[in-house]
Parts: sequence; structure tokens; C-alpha cells
Amino acid sequence: MDGSITTAADTWSVGGRTFTSRLIVGTGKYVDYAQNATAAKAAGAEIVTVALRRVNLADRSQPLLSDHVRPDEFTYLPNTAGCYTGEEAVRTLRLAREAGGWDMVKLEVLSNTKHLYPDMEETLRALKLLVADGFTVMVYCTDDPVYCAKLEDAGAAAIMPAGSPIGSGLGLQNLVTIRLIVEQSKVPVLVDAGVGTASDATRAMELGCDAVMVNTAIAQAKDPIRMAVAMKHAVIAGREAYLAGRMPK
Repeated sequence: MDGSITTAADTWSVGGRTFTSRLIVGTGKYVDYAQNATAAKAAGAEIVTVALRRVNLADRSQPLLSDHVRPDEFTYLPNTAGCYTGEEAVRTLRLAREAGGWDMVKLEVLSNTKHLYPDMEETLRALKLLVADGFTVMVYCTDDPVYCAKLEDAGAAAIMPAGSPIGSGLGLQNLVTIRLIVEQSKVPVLVDAGVGTASDATRAMELGCDAVMVNTAIAQAKDPIRMAVAMKHAVIAGREAYLAGRMPK
């Protein structure tokens, strides 16, 4: 069976928008924006996350992300990486909406620790403010099924639990909680953070996740473009295996 044909019909939706690619890539840690764009295309990605505090979107005296990763080719998903309070996150996204018209966003409110796990109390508080303000919010969170249910009840458009700490490449450390989150959620679930190589992405999809978010694993690979291709096929393979239904052990 041709995987490209299968995945073209097997779409997923968030915020009223429908996508065929189940791989989301980031826009950080690459050598330059040109390499970032080449990797995103090689990955077959339709959505790219944009760390509003870390990429250049406006200063024309410096290279612009939008000149390479073009908004007419990719759906930008602004995120609040680098924000440590709910107020910071909400203010950052309101400014982004004014500047670029973005209303579908990714919320991150990090704890001020080296492992950068999300501060879930602040995350939930910021989510409620953003939903009340008309945003469609995809939420980066811990792999805690109880908190994930609270996020969904508060209006999250998608749940994005960490597989392991940001940038660690440790893969999915708790398959049980990820699966519990998938089983209980009525909105899309995307593993975000910790993916290190293609097999990690496949495992996330085999658990029934709707998509996978990858940044460091591609950007910091020895050959980012080849890893982007590997991630593309890994997500397709994992989704096909999930839909096929594996044999019992």
C-alpha cells in the first residue's frame, strides 16, 4: 500500500483546520533559516511552531524566518517558549495576534528549572484567559492525565504532553500515561518534547497520538535533512501500524 495515498485521506483537524501531515516541526536550533526551511519541506510538514521570543519576524536588517519558511507554504503556530508566567504568555500571544493575525497558538508556560517542564498551574490559568479572549489554544503540558483532562475541560483545542524533557532526546518515558491521555481525550493529542529519533515518533503514533512535534531531534542531528525525511516516514509508519491494529503479545 502506498503510504502517501493512505495518509492523504487520513486527515486530522484542530481549530477548524484540517491537515494531512501528522508531523509538526519547530523553527529553532538550525544552522540558519534556509536549513530550517529545507528540513520542514523534507519532513512534509504543514505546521511549523514559531517561538515568538527567539525568531526574527520583523527586523529586516537581519535574516527573516518568513523569507525562508514562508507563511504561504506553512501554517505558523506561534508559541510562548521562554515565558515563565501566565501574564507573559498571554501578553506575548496578544501581541502576536495584533502583528500577524494569528489566533491558533501553542501555549507554553515553563517552570524556572533546567529541565523546563511546564508549570501546570500557570499553564491552566493562562489557557483560561486565552480561551476567553478568543484564541484557539494547543497546550504543551506534562504527561499527567488528570491535568490534561482539566486542560480539555478549560477549552484546550489540543493536548501536547511531553514525552520527556525538552531537548533531551530521551524518547517517551511513560507510555502508560500517554496512552491514558489518548484514550480520555476528545481533542487531538500530540507528543511534544523528548523525541530523539525516528523510532520515538513511531512509538508515539502507535499509541494513537494524532501527531508528533519535533524540533531538536531534527535540527541537532548530524544530517538534519535526512533526519527530517526519517521522521516523516516514522510518523506515517506509526500511524499505519496503529490503524492496522497490532497482533496481541
